[in-house]
Amino acid sequence: MSSQLFDAIDYLEKEKGIDKDILLEALEAALISAYKKNFKSANNVRVDLDEEHGSMRVYARKTVVEETDDPQQEISLDEAKEIDPNYELDDIIEVEVTPKDFGRIAAQAAKQVVTQRVREAERGVIFNEYVEREEDVMTGIIQRKDPRFVYVHLGKVEAKLAASEQMPTEEYHVHDRIKVFVTKVESTSKGPQIYISRTHPGLLKRLFEMEVPEIYDGVVEIKSVAREAGDRSKISVHAEDPEVDAVGSCVGQKGQRVQAIVNELKGEKIDVVEWSEDPVVFVTNALSPSKVLEVIVDEEEKATTVIVPDYQLSLAIGKRGQNARLAAKLTGWKIDIKSESEAREEGLLSDDVDEENTNEESAYSDIDGDLFE
Repeated sequence: MSSQLFDAIDYLEKEKGIDKDILLEALEAALISAYKKNFKSANNVRVDLDEEHGSMRVYARKTVVEETDDPQQEISLDEAKEIDPNYELDDIIEVEVTPKDFGRIAAQAAKQVVTQRVREAERGVIFNEYVEREEDVMTGIIQRKDPRFVYVHLGKVEAKLAASEQMPTEEYHVHDRIKVFVTKVESTSKGPQIYISRTHPGLLKRLFEMEVPEIYDGVVEIKSVAREAGDRSKISVHAEDPEVDAVGSCVGQKGQRVQAIVNELKGEKIDVVEWSEDPVVFVTNALSPSKVLEVIVDEEEKATTVIVPDYQLSLAIGKRGQNARLAAKLTGWKIDIKSESEAREEGLLSDDVDEENTNEESAYSDIDGDLFE
């Protein structure tokens, strides 16, 4: 029986990835519990597990005294000296008290305890594995759905995709394979709970890291991300090396790299812009694809007033204010957009800028405004 038990522990370590020491500790605790329960022993017992010989022995730890008052806890000096003449008063001596049928009784009593500890250890292994993937992208398969969650199998555990983390433009079908962003991993009494997202800005960032080698290698850095999932996103990038085209690296030849991410996000539009520590340049870039005439910066309020040509006002603001809203999130600056004529009335636009853009405005005057919607 004992050798089979040790064989089972070896199997669990190999197949379940659970540390043998954890299992042996659980087994030892279970055997002590079983012995105390079945033989009404005191708390002074120790179990010795001998893997090499496949045996289990129980020892009672007793204090050497002149005369015993409690035989379970104490042993007389005369009896101790019969075992070893070197024993003296107050020494601790271990006496084997293994019952003949202990193996059968212990196995029955220990089964439930060991199973529980194995389950806990297995949960711990899974938790440790997945907590390292927090804020990372994983690929999973949709297992089932209910009104609150889409359940995605991630290999060893089922993760929860809440309704608030689902993209409004996507439909989720059982057996579909999807990439998800791991937002949180919790250890609970029911095992690890993993929460995932398809709307988190981190998903967009990680997808770029996976698709663009220059980002993965650290040549190009993602500075900020603003996202309205399923509709449109903006991402700012920067390269310390002036020879490196950060935006071009992310877009890829003929737009292949950014298109791969657009496809993964089911058509979500993505603007890649150049980051700059100069708020005038950064805000101008962030409002792409609209043209900016001038940016007035209020450092104290961390706010900007942006002046754009009249014919590009709607493009700069975007549908339902989306372009301006995303640009503000991306830059961290408040953005107030004014048309050229409004700025001129308020005296915000300098004559130099006004004159400089007169010719360019007329060049666009015959173009259908629908192109900029």
